[in-house]
Amino acid sequence: MSDERIPVRLLFADGGSFHELVVQLPAAAVARHERLIDALREDPEINGRLFVHPRRLVAAFREQAD
Repeated sequence: MSDERIPVRLLFADGGSFHELVVQLPAAAVARHERLIDALREDPEINGRLFVHPRRLVAAFREQAD
């Protein structure tokens, strides 16, 4: 299993405010899904370690690696 990770920026809305968070997700887990949102919701390698509130998540984007 590869330890490669990709940065993903999550944008949340909470009571009229917006909050951003950059997380490092396993590249293999993201690659198993056609859409990034599916990986966040369904992949046990991701959602076993990271809780993403589905009603507050506005957008998720892959960041450019440095």
